[in-house]
Amino acid sequence: MTLVATLIANEASPAITDAVLAEARAVLATEHQPRILHGEVAAELLVPGEPSAAVALTERLRRTFVDEPIDVAVLPHGPHRRKRLFLADMDSTMIAQECIDELADIVGLKQHVSSITERAMRGEIAFEPALRERVALLKGLSVAVIEDLIRDRLTLTPGGATLVRTMRAHGAHTCLVSGGFTLFTGPIGRRIGFDEDRSNRLSVADGHLTGTVEEPIIGKAAKRDTLVELRAQLGIGPVETLAVGDGANDLAMLSEAGLGVAYHAKPAVAQVAHVRIDHGDLTALLYLQGYGASEFVAND
Repeated sequence: MTLVATLIANEASPAITDAVLAEARAVLATEHQPRILHGEVAAELLVPGEPSAAVALTERLRRTFVDEPIDVAVLPHGPHRRKRLFLADMDSTMIAQECIDELADIVGLKQHVSSITERAMRGEIAFEPALRERVALLKGLSVAVIEDLIRDRLTLTPGGATLVRTMRAHGAHTCLVSGGFTLFTGPIGRRIGFDEDRSNRLSVADGHLTGTVEEPIIGKAAKRDTLVELRAQLGIGPVETLAVGDGANDLAMLSEAGLGVAYHAKPAVAQVAHVRIDHGDLTALLYLQGYGASEFVAND
């Protein structure tokens, strides 16, 4: 059996030097030469070993480079390394903001709503009632503000569009699945390039939010169920799926995926995901699948 160790830095802070690779080879006790995926940004090493050794080797690398801006992962090296289904959370994953917090800012309640959001994402309170509580505070807000909010306040996470477009170019199906709202996931999903998006629907009357969200709410279980549903539609196995997220409501989806990635995630999520990315941008998910930068499909 063979494993593959991937070392990833952020393109803004290249760190995968020859010295780093030499140290990684020594730590992993591998004679294989590194494959450079992108300059000093990403590289990989083949490592003889059983899948059961992957976690321990990952931790060994993480301890070795604890003071370096380097993400590490040791994963099985096999025919399904490049995934055929990709599911992604939106808020604080594919975009830098939490949409509901930005809506609350318009009515002067951002600090209050943000504190509830943070607790829900950390898993300290249940997602569904926390969502209903926050949405109720938005009652009466004009939906006309959303277009301006998307344009002026929301920023795409670096590497996200390249990730989605590259995977689609290589035959993967991509889905933006969010505990947020269709008023945001529709335009943002199209802008990034997703095949489809699924999220919650805010109730609207006379062009204003009613303060309620339509049931059933897309939370932790619904995200996992979406992965299972799409996997069955595509006729693929669990190992061929990839998911990324940052909050507690992503945990079931990340656990169900063949490869679940915690992206700049809350501690409870980072601790249990297959892989955690703390330094790299979203192209890290391409490097994990063995894509080199020369294969990337850049954003238009």
